[in-house]
Amino acid sequence: MIDMDGEKPIYIQIAEWLETEIIDGTLQADDKVYSQYQLAELFNINPATAGKGLTILLDAELIYKKRGLGTFVSADARNKLLTKRKDGTLRRLVQELLNEAALLGLQDEQLIELIQAERKERS
Repeated sequence: MIDMDGEKPIYIQIAEWLETEIIDGTLQADDKVYSQYQLAELFNINPATAGKGLTILLDAELIYKKRGLGTFVSADARNKLLTKRKDGTLRRLVQELLNEAALLGLQDEQLIELIQAERKERS
């Protein structure tokens, strides 16, 4: 959830938490999103901090406001987030993995075996 003592600002953690809610289908296109006050109560934080998290998603056009009704998930939010995570987060993690594997002297086949074993363990 939210790490109050972590290095990452809470409002960014709120935005990322909401992104995950969209990616995993908890929040779907045109679903109403938590208000800044609901988020503040849920995570025991200042409403302004929660509002900053929502603003990140508004600026990225992942959510939109309906005057007097609240904030809702954009129709293409999930696809945008999947692309963002694949092209950004996942690519960075793969680069780190490859760097570590090279440092340890692992061959591609050994790395693939490790990945396959981990995936098998998870199923």
